[in-house]
Amino acid sequence: MEIAKDCNAEAVHPGFGFLSENAEFADDCSKNGLIFIGPPSSAIRSMGSKSESKKIMTKANVPVVGGYFGEDQDKDLLMSEAKKIGFPVLIKAVSGGGGKGMRIVHSEEEFFDSLESCKREALKSFKDDRVLVEKYITKPRHIEFQIMGDKYSNYVYLF
Repeated sequence: MEIAKDCNAEAVHPGFGFLSENAEFADDCSKNGLIFIGPPSSAIRSMGSKSESKKIMTKANVPVVGGYFGEDQDKDLLMSEAKKIGFPVLIKAVSGGGGKGMRIVHSEEEFFDSLESCKREALKSFKDDRVLVEKYITKPRHIEFQIMGDKYSNYVYLF
């Protein structure tokens, strides 16, 4: 903020990764009269939670991988949900990314050990041990694209 003020900047582009995913940084820009070139902090917070983002996408009728992304973190409930989904399942940290806090579980016998291991890693990496359980897709196909828009409803996409 200090550098932006010193050079009389009107806006800040956070780059990609670290600051672009930091809702507090976006809020700080606003508080300091700077335009944050990126999504609103509310969107950063929502998309920073895999559970919340799945709920938002489901509500918008966007297909998501099936599973359990509720708030109740009781280990027996999570096992019950895994059984409903059918093994193999993927246990994922609700927060964070980069492949941390993820465990592929092939059977009921592996579930509780994998759950505890995943929760420990999530807590250590993201200070949040909440997880979701979803169907593990053994042969996924993955497509990513970027959509950018401005406050005037102009949009472009890249893929």
